[in-house]
Amino acid sequence: MPDFEAVVGLEVHLHLKTKSKMFCGCDASYFGDPPNTHTCPVCLGLPGVLPVVNAQAVEYGILFGLALNCQIAPWTQFHRKSYYYPDMPKNYQISQYDLPIAAHGYLEVEGQRVRIKRVHLEEDAAKSTHPEGASYSLIDLNRAGSPLIEMVTEPDIRTPEQARVFLSHIRSIAQTLGVSDANPEEGKMRADVNVSVRRVGEPLGTKVEIKNLNSFRSVARALEYEIRRQQEILRSGRRVEQATLGFDEAAGKTYVMRLKEGEADYRYFPDPDLPPIVVDEAWLERLRAAMPELPAQKYARYVEAGVRPYDAEILAYNPSLARFFDQTLAHHQGNPQTVANLLNAEVAGYLNERLVEVQETALTPQHLAALAGLFERREITNRVLSQLLPEVMEGADPLKLVEERGLRAVADEGALRPLVERVVAANPKVVEQVKGGNLKAANALLGPIMKETKGTAKADVVKKMLGEMLGVEL
Repeated sequence: MPDFEAVVGLEVHLHLKTKSKMFCGCDASYFGDPPNTHTCPVCLGLPGVLPVVNAQAVEYGILFGLALNCQIAPWTQFHRKSYYYPDMPKNYQISQYDLPIAAHGYLEVEGQRVRIKRVHLEEDAAKSTHPEGASYSLIDLNRAGSPLIEMVTEPDIRTPEQARVFLSHIRSIAQTLGVSDANPEEGKMRADVNVSVRRVGEPLGTKVEIKNLNSFRSVARALEYEIRRQQEILRSGRRVEQATLGFDEAAGKTYVMRLKEGEADYRYFPDPDLPPIVVDEAWLERLRAAMPELPAQKYARYVEAGVRPYDAEILAYNPSLARFFDQTLAHHQGNPQTVANLLNAEVAGYLNERLVEVQETALTPQHLAALAGLFERREITNRVLSQLLPEVMEGADPLKLVEERGLRAVADEGALRPLVERVVAANPKVVEQVKGGNLKAANALLGPIMKETKGTAKADVVKKMLGEMLGVEL
């Protein structure tokens, strides 16, 4: 049993997929646009402006809370959070304090329940840039006022890998609901990590917060390093100091940014310009009825249909693949596992190589179902399937390709025998090796046969014939 254990909680920010910002009409789709081009008097914090709550953002917050099994607040309000930083032009952030939109939920991750402390709505800050070597900073206000969900877990996570999986599940839920693109590369999903280390069975240790982690891999790497660092401190008899840390990606180490502020430093008070939000039962019922099938439900359905749990999890927690899988099954009357294998292996390899999503290709569910059917009925071989895949991904019909090129699998021993006999006669040294017990040498006979038949000869049939001719069992 390990003498130490880590205690981890996560704070996750999701950029909501609304057309406008949280409290004004500015376009919230700012990614890649020139700095300071998505602003107005409201998000600039100019005197005399009046914010208005984005109703769509509120509904997204409720949907997300429902998906995490949270209790939805029947009455909630916004607070002003004092925030004296250059990236918040009003010198306060409109957020939620003691009455979040949702709270007390949970998410099952690999058989363990991670409790959700709260889900609340708020506006984002602007983006500061600090040019290296310069004596000034730059500010881009495009992001200021953008709608965010902040989700806070209880300290129920114990390992870096569990944290990574939890975040991937949260991303999948947000994308399935359509509330957020949840793309860390574009800053649309950000995670801060609270971590402490304690001896097993002892009270919680002193926590530190690691901020500005831009990928799930960074979260796992930062936790791995920080857990080791705290263990070394405790083993040496020293105390861990409470602090806010950053993570140096290149060095793979955390570093101190500042001492941790206390919550009282923020001085929350209700925003006098924004009325409370009342969530009645009719509103909740309408949103529950609009709830799509969630990843965990997809996973259970796929396993029940006969898909292996490993493949079912990959598909269920990838919204684009899950959607394509379901569409393909509508055209495939065979084993769902065959389609799952294609998507998780050959198709995934094609997508990863080109850094694209399946919907960005010309592949259709009908063509993938046809390819799966050909393979499942053993009308094409593994080699032919691999040959056809790139063209099928580009929109070609696999049925037409097989017919036009004569690629249908050959299992007729009578048709294959002259070719097999010719290859055996042409390779006496290989034949001698096989008869002498080197069965792997038979691959030197199988290769030319497969090449001459363009990969259409069924390998098991050819091996059987070779074994009979050479008096061995291949």
